[in-house]
Amino acid sequence: MSDDLLAKLDALHEEDEYEEIVDTIMEIPAEDRDYVLISHLGRALSNLERYEEAIEQFLIIAAEGEDDPLWHYRMGLAYYYLEQYDNAQREFNIADTLEPGDEDTLEFLEWIRNKTVQKPIEDFPVELNPELITKFATDSDFANFWEDSEYAFEKYVMAPPTDDLIDSVQQELVFVLPAFYIQMMKVHNGGIPHNRIFPIVGATSEADAVTISAILGIGREKRNSLCGDLGSRHVIENGGYPEIGVVICECPSESGVVMLDYRSSGNDGEPEVVHVGKENHYKITMLAPNFEMFVRGLEKEVV
Repeated sequence: MSDDLLAKLDALHEEDEYEEIVDTIMEIPAEDRDYVLISHLGRALSNLERYEEAIEQFLIIAAEGEDDPLWHYRMGLAYYYLEQYDNAQREFNIADTLEPGDEDTLEFLEWIRNKTVQKPIEDFPVELNPELITKFATDSDFANFWEDSEYAFEKYVMAPPTDDLIDSVQQELVFVLPAFYIQMMKVHNGGIPHNRIFPIVGATSEADAVTISAILGIGREKRNSLCGDLGSRHVIENGGYPEIGVVICECPSESGVVMLDYRSSGNDGEPEVVHVGKENHYKITMLAPNFEMFVRGLEKEVV
């Protein structure tokens, strides 16, 4: 990359001419864009609030950016504004390790802590179902299942669904939801579990596992619920996923989703739980024969 081009990009950045930065770099053939150019492109896309596109660009240079605190900082910023706080925290922590004490990095980490700090359940506005809470609390797998935080309650958790709401959601989805899932949602309707790793059967390493970030609740009130604006139908239609059932879990990245798969059971049967990998030509990987076994098989991430 020439010094003149670099000076032009720096000047455009100072003048907040981010669209022109994108246009200038996109005119250069992809094979001729180096680490610096792609870094400029990703930064400009972030400044235009096109965070998903920014991440796509940064990932192109991930190997070169592994030891660059600025690369991790910019990844963290994009994830933060996409509200993917787990990913953002990971990137900001790496940036802080590589360059300790950076004020901007520490500020973002503090903001993330404030958004995700756990509070006593009574501090939240959602009234949970006390009878079913007692029932589930006697089961060791569910005594401390949910990681309740201000962020989780703001984005995912809703009041327990009524029977009428459950019926209307099932009609809209055109699938009967698993009985165990409905039971769980009547206790705690959506949210972020403590254990978010599901090992794939036959896995030979920790990398052969699926990570989820949340379980969608029954309702429409929250955008991230089964029938919310960003719910199952939205994900399937906008992500190009196969029409095999219902998206039940969000994953930390946009590389895939966890779904209830009704192909073998029919729309009113007991669905399997599968992972559909967007970045692997929508490969479907079977995780568990039913939702209960999937939930009980979730493990805590090893740090």
